[in-house]
Amino acid sequence: MDDKIEGLPHQVENAYRRIQQHILKTPLMYSKYLSLDSDAEVYLKLENEQTTGSFKLRGAFNKMLQLSEQDPEVLKRGVITASTGNHGLACMQAAKVCKCCVEIFGQNTMSQLKVDALQELYGVKVTRHGNDCVEAEIKARQTAKERNQLYISPYNDWDVMAGQGTIGYEIYETLPDVDCVFVSVGGGGLIAGISAYLKSKNSNIKVIGCQPRKSKVLYESVKAGHIVHETSYDTLSDGTAGDVEDGSVTFPVCKKYVDDWSLVDEDEISDAVFFMLDKHHKLVEGAAGVAVASFLQQRKKYQGKKVVILICGGNISSVTLKTIIDSHL
Repeated sequence: MDDKIEGLPHQVENAYRRIQQHILKTPLMYSKYLSLDSDAEVYLKLENEQTTGSFKLRGAFNKMLQLSEQDPEVLKRGVITASTGNHGLACMQAAKVCKCCVEIFGQNTMSQLKVDALQELYGVKVTRHGNDCVEAEIKARQTAKERNQLYISPYNDWDVMAGQGTIGYEIYETLPDVDCVFVSVGGGGLIAGISAYLKSKNSNIKVIGCQPRKSKVLYESVKAGHIVHETSYDTLSDGTAGDVEDGSVTFPVCKKYVDDWSLVDEDEISDAVFFMLDKHHKLVEGAAGVAVASFLQQRKKYQGKKVVILICGGNISSVTLKTIIDSHL
């Protein structure tokens, strides 16, 4: 495991070379509003402008392209994954390029709008199972094993993690003197890849994990020193909500490299989503609002620092967006 962790930055660099022609190098946009409000130099890494509307495309492409190079027969048998939406969309986009079929498992509570998008845009089969994302993940993994097909985890996979880490590669390439990066956390694949890469370039870069208070499994797990299973409640940050698989490879990486954590309430997430729309005219999902809200909560700590806030996605439903806008007008 230690060798895997130490080798992750190199895998991130390999992943970037592999996927760069299939993804957008998203903007690192200076935020005058957040900078003035905090006396820091604040930038927004706009993964909401990625091709499928979220960072998930990077991990999905790295996994499938690597398989296409090394073991194409695996892809021919088809792929199974589990996703509340963004990872599923990413896998479908990558599968289209790699010419393989995908079946997606999601929990019973997943957004009908996301299910409709997957079925209408790609004609993919969506199977619902369980009331938490980890239950859908376990069922998807079992089904893949029974059918002798590949299961691609949305986070619990070294290749997926390396793909997500390419965001760290782009941040460092554009802003090598960055002091701190705020990253929303669900299963931990995103922050694990980013933090491992950034720490390999400069161990003084601080990486802050951001979670909604209503779903904070990884925060509690790192604090306890082992995976802690606790109930996750409904949150605007549906993209980060849910449990974490036992033995997840993201856990030891997060434990080693994530410097600090921030928990935010639902009204803070709502305020952050509205702020991004009102001030920057950027449509962001609740998970992205978690990172913005976390910085606003802690901004006094970062006066005079160069800060990057990762805007992880923009796939928010019109119903949720209307509720947020109505509550602020």
